[in-house]
Amino acid sequence: MDVIKVGIVGMGKIARDQHLPAIHGNPDFTFAATVSPNDPGVAGIAHYKTLDALLADGQVVDAVALCTPPQVRYDLAVAALARGLHVFLEKPPGATLAEVVALEEAAAKTGATLFAGWHSRFAAGVAPAKAWLADKRIVRVSIVWREDVRVWHPGQAWIWEPGGLGVFDPGINALSIATEILPNAFFLSSATLSTPANRAAPIAADLAFRDTTGAPISMDLDWRQTGPQSWDVVVETDAGTLSLAKGGAVLTLPDGVQHADDEEYPGLYARFATLIHERRSEVDTRPLQLVADAYLRARRETVEAFDD
Repeated sequence: MDVIKVGIVGMGKIARDQHLPAIHGNPDFTFAATVSPNDPGVAGIAHYKTLDALLADGQVVDAVALCTPPQVRYDLAVAALARGLHVFLEKPPGATLAEVVALEEAAAKTGATLFAGWHSRFAAGVAPAKAWLADKRIVRVSIVWREDVRVWHPGQAWIWEPGGLGVFDPGINALSIATEILPNAFFLSSATLSTPANRAAPIAADLAFRDTTGAPISMDLDWRQTGPQSWDVVVETDAGTLSLAKGGAVLTLPDGVQHADDEEYPGLYARFATLIHERRSEVDTRPLQLVADAYLRARRETVEAFDD
């Protein structure tokens, strides 16, 4: 198959820091276009103010990576799929579950690839953690995902709006890891969401899940962390304790550290290329389902106002 011409829609921090290097490092892709109403794009690369303008300019690209806020992603994905373009959805894949299901149906009709890219699943320790846990009995799981929103999302007002997910924007990364590595399905038992008085989305969340065997899974999310940041998953089993640190990059098993840091986005683009070559889609909504359940079932509390 010919090299895949890919464009990036939404030229924010994640696009520049992660998508661009991953595309440049993958021989299956060539970087062909950018779309942004405000960002000037990349020197020497075709730039468009809107996706409609790109689509009107002929077959400039074969695929697009949608790196916009999730609230506007559905219409962009529909337009791209209607032209037969392959679509990479940054996480979360949409603002609602129903729209992601609709996108899957649209992709199936056109034959284009739709890929929901859960980047944390491509951290170095995740695949070997899944393999090690496959035949273990889970006793309990602890997830602690605490970071400083001022460091990671400065001035990003959309993330505090409905559909922006608030603290679940990073928290869904943890859920994407847990749904991938744990051998049994799990579901929400109770939760508390803490929302600043001046915001629409939570700044912290305390969640309790249990899996289908009854094993408890606790999750502590907080966007007010200063100093060292915490992105940890600890799984106690009948064969000892597994831990994933640094967002899945560092895996420690009972006999010591097995895997350390590696890049996530090169793996994402390798997977996207494979799916395109095989004419398949891959859209796992389980992490988003669990977030939706938290909004459905949680107790709400209002906490002090928060400003960047």
